Amino acid sequence: MSELSWWPAPAKVNLFLQITGRRQDGYHELQTIFQLIDRCDRIGLTVRADGRVTRSAGPAEIEPDKDLAVRAARTLQRHSGTGLGADVQVIKHIPAGGGLGGGSSDAASVLLALNALWGCGLSVAQLAQLGLTLGADVPVFVHGSSAWGEGRGEQLSALQLPPRWFLVIHPGGGVSTAEAFQAPELTRNSVVLTIRAFSESRAVNAFEPVVCARHPQVAEALEWLRAQIDAHGVPLRAHLTGTGACIFSSFERAEDAERIAARVPDRWSSFVARGLDRSPMHAMLRVQDGQG
Repeated sequence: MSELSWWPAPAKVNLFLQITGRRQDGYHELQTIFQLIDRCDRIGLTVRADGRVTRSAGPAEIEPDKDLAVRAARTLQRHSGTGLGADVQVIKHIPAGGGLGGGSSDAASVLLALNALWGCGLSVAQLAQLGLTLGADVPVFVHGSSAWGEGRGEQLSALQLPPRWFLVIHPGGGVSTAEAFQAPELTRNSVVLTIRAFSESRAVNAFEPVVCARHPQVAEALEWLRAQIDAHGVPLRAHLTGTGACIFSSFERAEDAERIAARVPDRWSSFVARGLDRSPMHAMLRVQDGQG
């Protein structure tokens, strides 16, 4: 076995998210902006010579064989034909079921890192295609850029977004993405936007009324955060990210986000994170390749 190496898996928030139609294959057409943030899970990888893929550390509530990080390793192993294996460790800092993309980011970091460690030689585009078989959010983390997303979320145009700090609140519990997409009251016919026509001041998340109706703690947290923003005179809004359960607001100054974070009730968890345009995974890969 090789030496253990550690890799970051950053979270994301959706600055807006709307559904513009439903496809014949049952998937939805959506539009969104993925903003990467510097809240990261940590992925530990040790290359095994015996071809086995194991998980020696990870969330207790997820069986190793169902963990997206393990599934990503096995998917790459099958596709590349490598005889090598890996031991995977997943240290979670991103709330599960929160709409922050933690599982998808874990999978993307495993694909990127093992592609280098195993010497598979796949391109980022090829890895993103593999990632799409694991989940619709995996490609954005493979590409490693904040992005405008369309299709299932895999049609990506990289964006350079204004510097922002994000207060993220997790009011507890998780939201099933499948159930949220199946909700009969979900708005599925929003007008298709262009990047140029998008206005952050009118940003919406189509899942917000669906999730708030089914998860009172999310509705309560949104109401609380909006009241705090209004009280502090910050000209920004609070939103659900993804299909929830986490909510967030963005700030131009870290101190504004920290001031409201200090008031978050103890019954909820929260953190402040900096927005990223590029994933720290790609910086590590450049170091791995000797590119500085």
